[in-house]
Amino acid sequence: MKEADLYDVLRSPVITEKATMASEYNQVMFNVARTATKPQIKQAVERLFTVKVKAVNTLTRKGKVKRFKGRIGKQSDFKRAIVTLEEGHAIDITTGL
Repeated sequence: MKEADLYDVLRSPVITEKATMASEYNQVMFNVARTATKPQIKQAVERLFTVKVKAVNTLTRKGKVKRFKGRIGKQSDFKRAIVTLEEGHAIDITTGL
């Protein structure tokens, strides 16, 4: 996989309270492409951050229909990956690439 394709797989890091609590267990969360598979996510994280990945868990959230001032809108679907790193490896997502 080319380096440009790796950036297409990993869209952005997730910086929420839940993601911060998961970092205590050596886990990092990313928003990923909806077509990305677990092996592609693992390869992208290992090559971009030079770390060893232990496991990848994914979740897909379907977009919700919301109303705002009487108008109906739909939130986008998204896929999120929870990446567990091997002991001794860490990713500081606040610094960027």
